[in-house]
Amino acid sequence: MAPSSLINGVGVSSAVQITESSYISPPPATTTPHSYSLPLTFFDIPSLQYPPLQPLFFFQLAPVPVSFLEFSSNILPRLKHSLSSALQYFFPFAGKLTTTRSLLDNLSFLTENGKSDSVGLTVALCDADFNDLSSYAYKSAHIFQQLVPSLPTIASSTIIASPIPLLAIQITFFPSPSSGFSIGFASHPVLCDQRTFSNFLYTWASFSKSGHLNFSLAPTYPASFDRSVILDSNGLQSIMLEQWLGLESHPTVSMKMLPPPPAAHASLQSTFVMGSADIANAKRWLQAQCDKLNRSYPVLLSPYVVTCAFVWTCFLRAQVQNSFVTKAKAKGPMYFGFIAGGITRLPYQVSAKYFGNCVGFGRAVAMREELLKEGEGMLAAADAIGKTVKMLDSDVLGGAERWISEWQTLIKSEDHIHVVGSPKVNLYETDFGWGKPKKIEEISIDGTRAISLTQSRHMKSGIEIGLTLSNFIMDDFQSIFTQGLRVFAQ
Repeated sequence: MAPSSLINGVGVSSAVQITESSYISPPPATTTPHSYSLPLTFFDIPSLQYPPLQPLFFFQLAPVPVSFLEFSSNILPRLKHSLSSALQYFFPFAGKLTTTRSLLDNLSFLTENGKSDSVGLTVALCDADFNDLSSYAYKSAHIFQQLVPSLPTIASSTIIASPIPLLAIQITFFPSPSSGFSIGFASHPVLCDQRTFSNFLYTWASFSKSGHLNFSLAPTYPASFDRSVILDSNGLQSIMLEQWLGLESHPTVSMKMLPPPPAAHASLQSTFVMGSADIANAKRWLQAQCDKLNRSYPVLLSPYVVTCAFVWTCFLRAQVQNSFVTKAKAKGPMYFGFIAGGITRLPYQVSAKYFGNCVGFGRAVAMREELLKEGEGMLAAADAIGKTVKMLDSDVLGGAERWISEWQTLIKSEDHIHVVGSPKVNLYETDFGWGKPKKIEEISIDGTRAISLTQSRHMKSGIEIGLTLSNFIMDDFQSIFTQGLRVFAQ
């Protein structure tokens, strides 16, 4: 659980210096097709409206300080070479999103096995304290923005004018006294879901750690690019493309929660943790509340549902306590958006090695006044999220033709939260040869109403919750979260 105080100076005086900008391509004369066009499926189309994801991984080096010269001479070349090797098996990462004349006819990832097929790589040096940045304490979100690259946004006009790169990477070195490095990404969600992205990471890490592809470290190799396994009997592809083309403005504009706050009230980023014991206590508390109120249990009380329900109500209560919500908004619907894996939910078989998106979209709805009821708000949240998960379990494509319109309703409303990431994908298992990540952050949540979820590094079956809030709201969230865990444990 995050401490209640801000680390002094982090993100204020810290400087990031760019030392190199280059491009990494797959090795020449590899298994990468000479020219290959990978068409989008209806699972990919909704992701066109999402902004790039920006996961950030911190890796601690040996206790003995490592100089920038040593890092540049030994560690960096190894990361570059292994990245190139991994790209030959995940070549769309080095490609671009493009179209010919009609978006409805040919919107695809294109690779040509030439100089244009590459991933932009930035190398940087940062004077911030590595241990501070990789801790679970409050940090200024500003410093994190300097540790991840950026990508151009996706809009129909820009794709027609110029193909759009899909992945960029930044490697940042932190010198002594606490030597370490970070790997930050910018990845367009249209390229693939987190399952595929983690498969790519494991493959890159395998090459880096072992010098070759270690199948125990990359069990989902090789990736499958067969788009015919995704069946579209209801014509969802054309329906979704037409909806996306009909959007009035680029959706990332409406992802912003508020105008940038004044410098004195800059946003803070922090990570909270619910261990397996916390989740079990919260589940028992929910059931006890149901017994007390003589009502039935929520249809699903999985660790994911319990965690999301708790965070949803803590988030809303922290806003209310800061007069963030006016009296006029005391009532009305509030939305909770998330994605659900499709591999295990589809009525037909799709390999876990499939490259691309294979996820459904869930939008839970609950009334604000119900979520704010003392002792009952979390029940309302668990009911709404659990029912939505159950609907996706029974028919992951049910209502798929409304995914884009429902997402637009969600992100254009100030009354929503949405989830980035999944605790089912254990990114903390990624080991490039210098140990597993000390900390993982998701930077794209800054300035949006998003929270990130990932499997906990330290607590088995635990879930890490990342969020970015104004400092005064963060303090209240931390207080409400901590008090809630105490109540659950009674």
